[in-house]
Amino acid sequence: MLVDSHCHLDHLDLSDRQAGLDSVLADARARGITQFLSVAVDLATSASLVDLTQRHDNVYSSVGVHPLQKIEQPVPQVEQLVHLAKAPKVVAIGETGLDNFYSADTHQWQRDSFINHLLASQQTAKPIIIHTRDAREETIALLEQYPVQAGGVMHCFTETWEMAEAAIELGFYISFSGIVTFKSADELREVVRRVPVDRILVETDSPWLAPVPHRGKQNEPQYVREVAETVADLKGMSLEQLAEITTQNFHQLFRIPSL
Repeated sequence: MLVDSHCHLDHLDLSDRQAGLDSVLADARARGITQFLSVAVDLATSASLVDLTQRHDNVYSSVGVHPLQKIEQPVPQVEQLVHLAKAPKVVAIGETGLDNFYSADTHQWQRDSFINHLLASQQTAKPIIIHTRDAREETIALLEQYPVQAGGVMHCFTETWEMAEAAIELGFYISFSGIVTFKSADELREVVRRVPVDRILVETDSPWLAPVPHRGKQNEPQYVREVAETVADLKGMSLEQLAEITTQNFHQLFRIPSL
């Protein structure tokens, strides 16, 4: 039994799916993926995902604004995030964070937004989902300045072991995506080997970043199995063992009942 701890179900191209999202979820369940966390990227999707989760069993959501979403929009306010987080099946705040690789020119907006998400996490006691790219020291510094008791996850992790270690010390989990299967990801695979298994999550970040051997295709939640197989191999354990542990980690972090 596996979970996809981070996907974007509302961004999938379903044009060739007669049964729509139902068929995507059915394909995943046929491969042993039983629960899904569909993550918001802006306030509009934060609200629309509430409706989506009500229509599908074992699908949960978050509320938040992605750090690359600034298109002449104001910084999301703490009150907005807290209000949206009251909806049923909302289990997390985010994704939020800092990205200096793609959008260093919006750094102040990103920083203000990140702080408000951290404050919303404090007020709601819900864990926070963090996107981080080329902002290691500042990300950790803000987590130390605005501690979140509910913990959180560094999603789609691509940074150094040193950053992973610092995040783990602050109570965070480290989530690995299909990138870990890429030929160029030797350094990331070494990070996987070093992260304690009780702090690992697996995800797709679908519809992006399809793992080998599906690169070039739309990513789907069912492909979290390929991510888990690679992580299990790197940790020297069976897929079944890795699946059981990462599913327990998912339930513990997001306070979601096991099936």
